[in-house]
Amino acid sequence: MAPVMVRDFAIYDGYLDLTAQRELVEAVQDVARQAPFFRPQTPYGKPMSVRITAAGKYGWFSDRSGYRYVPTHPDGQPWPSIPAPVLRIWDALTGLERRPECCLINHYDAQAKLGMHRDADEADFAWPVVSVSLGDDALFRMGNPTRGGKTQSVWLRSGDVVVMGGAARLTYHGVDRIRPGSSPLLPGGGRINLTLRVVD
Repeated sequence: MAPVMVRDFAIYDGYLDLTAQRELVEAVQDVARQAPFFRPQTPYGKPMSVRITAAGKYGWFSDRSGYRYVPTHPDGQPWPSIPAPVLRIWDALTGLERRPECCLINHYDAQAKLGMHRDADEADFAWPVVSVSLGDDALFRMGNPTRGGKTQSVWLRSGDVVVMGGAARLTYHGVDRIRPGSSPLLPGGGRINLTLRVVD
């Protein structure tokens, strides 16, 4: 499958069929049983609107000390391993021998959003970030290498995968809102987003 290129973001529309999506949901539920979702604080002391957990060597974390990767869940336990179905997506779309060390899992409810940001806490930006959408549609905004300027938005649907490499790797992006009830995939509704990152 060839991606649609939007501002150097490679968007694989409908990459995962329903069976593959359900397999990923089961994998995420297994991760969340071991490492429950939590709501981090921003460095400004406000709780984020998304709830997060992670799998892999590292999880991503935020509090008043800033943004960073950490080796353990807030309860002190190591993060679960990245599930095999998730790694297969990385392998198929990147073709890289090196595998991600973090699978960040964001859960969006009907009110959640994610402000414009870029993934810049990793050691080497040569490696791509792979983003997987499950559940309700999300309005994904793509900006520029610096804050501000014109942006472009697309609706990401359940089963879509975005690869952020090359010029897109340090481009600002965010999620303005989700469309509640647009997918029956997740029990209780909402959206789950998986992002795979090489950290070290």
